[in-house]
Amino acid sequence: MPFANFKVPAGTLDEQQKKQLVTRATDLYAEIYGERARANTMVLVEEVADGGWGIGGHVLTLAQLQQTPED
Repeated sequence: MPFANFKVPAGTLDEQQKKQLVTRATDLYAEIYGERARANTMVLVEEVADGGWGIGGHVLTLAQLQQTPED
């Protein structure tokens, strides 16, 4: 069964955007594996609390992610 797990900062996606992630990921799996995969494709969109994740050993916050390179 194809499975996609999207972890996103809490509060950054609305319901329509989450639906779009589910739909597009499912469409992609069906394109790759064939239509038979569509009914068994699971897509999970998880919201992670602010500061609950990091990269390269550094905890990231939503404020840091929203900064532009010039900030």
